[in-house]
Amino acid sequence: MTTIKGPAIFLAQFIGDEAPFNTLENICSWAAGLGYKGIQLPTIDPRFIDLEKAALDKTYAQELKATVESFGLEITELSTHLQGQLVAVNPSFDDLFDAFAPQHLRGKPKERQQWAVQQLKYAVQASHNLGLKALATFSGAFLWPFIYPWPQRPANLIETGFVELAQLWLPILEEGELYDVDICYELHPGEDLHDGATFDLFLEHVNYHKRANILYDPSHFVLQCLDYLQFIDIYHERIKMFHVKDAEFNPSGRQGVYGGFQNWQSRAGR
Repeated sequence: MTTIKGPAIFLAQFIGDEAPFNTLENICSWAAGLGYKGIQLPTIDPRFIDLEKAALDKTYAQELKATVESFGLEITELSTHLQGQLVAVNPSFDDLFDAFAPQHLRGKPKERQQWAVQQLKYAVQASHNLGLKALATFSGAFLWPFIYPWPQRPANLIETGFVELAQLWLPILEEGELYDVDICYELHPGEDLHDGATFDLFLEHVNYHKRANILYDPSHFVLQCLDYLQFIDIYHERIKMFHVKDAEFNPSGRQGVYGGFQNWQSRAGR
C-alpha cells in the first residue's frame, strides 16, 4: 500500500532572478513557509542543481538532499521537461526551442539533441543518487505540426516519426532500468506523447518497456476533451506521478479547442 504524502510543488513556474526565487535555499524557505512538504525540482538551472555533478558525485547529491531537508522538505522528483523537449524537435520549431538549450548549442540541432539525451541519462543517475524512483519529463515532438490531418499526411509519416522517437528514448529507458528509475512522460499538447493513443503507439515501439510511464495531469486532458477519469481506468498501472491544477474547457461561438490566437488581431494592430 502506498501512502500519499505532501503537498508538494513543482518549482519550474516560479524560478526567477529575484528573491525568494533565485536560489535553492531561498525557494525552499518560501515553499516551506507556504506549508509545502516537497518540491519537484527542475534540472535546467545550475543555481538549483548541477545535474552532471549530482549524477557523478554521490556526496554532492546527498548534500543537495540535506539542504532541501533542512527546510522540512524533500525532493519528490527531478524534472527534465525542457531537456526532454529537446530530445525530439521538428525542424520548424528549432529556433523556438533553441531557447531551452545552452548558448553554445543554439543553431546546432544535432549537438543540442545529443546534449539533451545525455541530460536525461544524468537525470536518471542523479535520481538514483538522491534515492528517487521516478523522473518527470516531456517526450519531445517530431510530429506536432501534423496533429491535424490536413493537409493529408504522407503515408507512413506517423509510423516513421514514432520509430525515430523510440530509437532516441530507448537508451534513456535502459538507463532507467539500470538505475531503477521510471521515466514518466507528462502527456501534454505540443508533445508527440499527448494522450492515451500516442502513448500506446510509443509503448509499442519501445517494446512495452517497463520504465516508460506516465506523469498524469488531467488539466491537459480536459482541454483535449478527453475523459480523464476513464484514462485512469485504462492506464493506472503506468501512472507513477501526477500534477494537480485547475482547468476548464469553455467553448464559445468564436473559439474552441484550437483557439490559441485570441489576441492575434490586437498584436497585428487590427
